[in-house]
Amino acid sequence: MTQIRIALAQVNTTVGDLSGNADLVLARTRAAAEAGAHVVVFPEMALTGYPVEDLALRTSFTEASQQHLRRLAARLDEAGCGHVAAVVGYLDADPVGTRDSAAILAGGTVFARQHKHHLPNYGVFDEQRWFKPGRALEIVRINGLEVGMVICEDIWQEGGPVAALGQAGVDLVVAPNASPYERNKDDVRLPLVRRRAAEAGAPLVYVNQVGGQDDLVFDGDSMVVAEDGTLLARAPQFVEHLMVVDLDLPGGAASTDADVVDDFTVTRRVLSETPVAAAPPVTAAGVATASVAEPLSTEAELWAALVLGLRDYTRKNGFASVVLGLSGGIDSAVCAALAVDALGADAVYGVSMPSVYSSEHSRSDAADLAERTGLHYQEQPIADMVAAFVGQLGLTGLAEENVQARCRGMTLMGLSNQDGHLVLATGNKTELAVGYSTIYGDAVGGFAPIKDVPKTLVWELARWRNTEADKRGEVAPIPDASITKPPSAELRPGQLDADSLPDYTLLDDVLDDYIEGDAGYADLLAAGFEPALVDRVLRMVDRAEYKRRQYPPGTKVSTKAFGRDRRLPMTNAWREGSGG
Repeated sequence: MTQIRIALAQVNTTVGDLSGNADLVLARTRAAAEAGAHVVVFPEMALTGYPVEDLALRTSFTEASQQHLRRLAARLDEAGCGHVAAVVGYLDADPVGTRDSAAILAGGTVFARQHKHHLPNYGVFDEQRWFKPGRALEIVRINGLEVGMVICEDIWQEGGPVAALGQAGVDLVVAPNASPYERNKDDVRLPLVRRRAAEAGAPLVYVNQVGGQDDLVFDGDSMVVAEDGTLLARAPQFVEHLMVVDLDLPGGAASTDADVVDDFTVTRRVLSETPVAAAPPVTAAGVATASVAEPLSTEAELWAALVLGLRDYTRKNGFASVVLGLSGGIDSAVCAALAVDALGADAVYGVSMPSVYSSEHSRSDAADLAERTGLHYQEQPIADMVAAFVGQLGLTGLAEENVQARCRGMTLMGLSNQDGHLVLATGNKTELAVGYSTIYGDAVGGFAPIKDVPKTLVWELARWRNTEADKRGEVAPIPDASITKPPSAELRPGQLDADSLPDYTLLDDVLDDYIEGDAGYADLLAAGFEPALVDRVLRMVDRAEYKRRQYPPGTKVSTKAFGRDRRLPMTNAWREGSGG
């Protein structure tokens, strides 16, 4: 048997920071070399960060990616890591076009390159414009073993590049990935990797990115799966991690020397022909040995995704602190708790902005939350501001209510401009769906942490977070009153959300079918919802697209996040159930 030690470098890169990302690759490769690794695999486009979106259309960016790759190969060799085969994702270009690629760096050179084959066209990526598909496969002999490369979505294809590698003959497949998190993604990911390992007839090393990028968050969850489906190793979610895995493989998989296999052109290269002895025990600091991390619970996974998405958006965009309005309600309380977990209490500024209609309990609940979490807290009454607008313009009814929300938004933006805070919008997905928000009011901000979280799930997360605090002997961050009291925007005397919206549990059920499931009017009726309810909800959703387009970005955690996966025409006369 031939032993090969593979290092899975689950790292958090930043789009466009080629120098910083190269430094990260160098540091992790040095650690992998100290741990005796023969190969270290980084995520998809680790050098450029991912996704690069329209940066891929700039020749200057592609050329910089290529230059940094060559320079990185030399730096690795100078650092004494040239004997390690580093699989690094980057942006490449050839006469066919710009390409999502991975390279093996070894001996100070770019030894081999592989381009992505499968190019999806869906909500997260619109790659058809630049990433041109090729039909070439690289197989590199390392330690006498045949190692094939595929990139991210290439493993989605049954009978695609991985199957072709299996027919050509490989001992191992490495797959750099940048697979964004969605709820229950694990239910799809592990079975998929198992199917491709079986197709290749060889172990598959799946290395995924971790970290936040705009509204996306990547959870890592890197893994190694044997050809029989056995899960050999799995990295934890939502943290950077460097793990080494020893594989004892029989070798001799080069069953064919054919130049073309299943319409793929196969190129074989030899990096190191001779099998090596077993690597020594791992003693390098910061390197974990193979283990299978336990998956997180549904709530823990979602909370971790929201925390990481908020932390990285804030820090990668140069903000040291955030500010948000504290109403005493559940949404602002959960956003504040997320912010404290993400950034630390000293970087979070909460502002209570009572109007003439604000209840005493909303003010006391906001103050209670501030005391529980330790965030900075101040009260800025808005009654005089509202009176000035309302009095001068003679506003009443909805116009007066919206002025209150806009005075709060203006207050937060003023504090942001004065002190450099990032403003957090605290609206949830249910409110966004039905347009229950005020443009330039509660919708102002630079980031919306729970934008993709339905109202009922916000409550579940609040209860879970408090329970976790109790388990650790800590103060529960969210006041019980914020969880149990009826939700209200408090824009008029005695106002409750229930005055304008159906019960949230029922509303979220309809929205889940309509938005996440793309159900039509007839489908919703067949599911048992009352026609009047369906008419009402669909009318609110369809009319609110213009509001959603103007809402800040927020962490995507579902398959149908507004602004990323689901966009309807703002000018749109189609109505479900009306026949147009």
